[in-house]
Amino acid sequence: MSEDLPTSEILRPPKRSERLRQRAAWMYFVEEMTQSAIADALGVGRVTVVRMLAEAKALGEVRIALSRSDAELGGLEAALCKLYGLSEAFVAPLSSDLADPTAPIGAALGDHVSTLLRHDMKIGFGWGRTLNSSLEYLTERSVKGLSVVSLVGGVTHFPQDNPAEFPSAFARAFNADCYLIPSPALVDSPVTKAALIERCGLKTVYDFAQALDAVVVSVGSLGSEAAIARFALIGEADRKALREYGGVGEMLCNVFDEEGRIVDHPLNQRVMSVPLETVRAAPIRVLAAGGAHKLAAIRGALKLLKPTALVTDVATARRLTGKQK
Repeated sequence: MSEDLPTSEILRPPKRSERLRQRAAWMYFVEEMTQSAIADALGVGRVTVVRMLAEAKALGEVRIALSRSDAELGGLEAALCKLYGLSEAFVAPLSSDLADPTAPIGAALGDHVSTLLRHDMKIGFGWGRTLNSSLEYLTERSVKGLSVVSLVGGVTHFPQDNPAEFPSAFARAFNADCYLIPSPALVDSPVTKAALIERCGLKTVYDFAQALDAVVVSVGSLGSEAAIARFALIGEADRKALREYGGVGEMLCNVFDEEGRIVDHPLNQRVMSVPLETVRAAPIRVLAAGGAHKLAAIRGALKLLKPTALVTDVATARRLTGKQK
């Protein structure tokens, strides 16, 4: 909307606070809120929002990762690192605690993953809405010898976008080699699983994954909103049984409890994923997840994966650190 303003107005030094301007830019460009909704959320007029967005563009602040000077975010990141033994934490701001954190986490994740890529790196990926949302925030660049590995099979039916396409889409963005597990994420028996790996060519992918430099995964709950439910991977009866076994979430379709232990249930023996022991062995382990409905799953995943980096949202970070407002 900056074309509505004279150039002299756009380049004039901002009169509003830097933090308010950056909050407005985040809401508009990342959370895709309307200017009117931003005005209501920040308690300012719509014209003020238009001017702040123009200033953010003119000052070079509108990038994949906005300049962040919010002391709370830095404090939460430090607290997360201390509490959970992380090397890094990235906390994305939200317009409110009730906002959907998927896009903000995706923006922060896309920025982080773009910076950690190295030549000749082998990087493994899970799939889901959070990872898919990071694609438009990747900074594409030349990375020689990059190999992308899918860590889990896919789905056999989806209404629109395929949630399991993330690894191949990522590989296309960086012109990388891609290794996929071309099977359903969940098969009918351990015998079928073994046959697919040993006799149908998937052993090559599993063997290649033994030497991963980095992994990037998300985590799901066992509720009706979870990907495993939306794509009919696990029915309600099985999800109820898994919860009775102590299950709180799933990583790469492997269901685990609040202590990060894989649930002793037959379903976990039918998952077509790279073994979690292999995933945990990667030197760089990135977990990206947020939302109140995933809180128990995230806590369990932190124990299961022992990630080196966590990408989450401010509301989830407050809950994980006990610093709710």
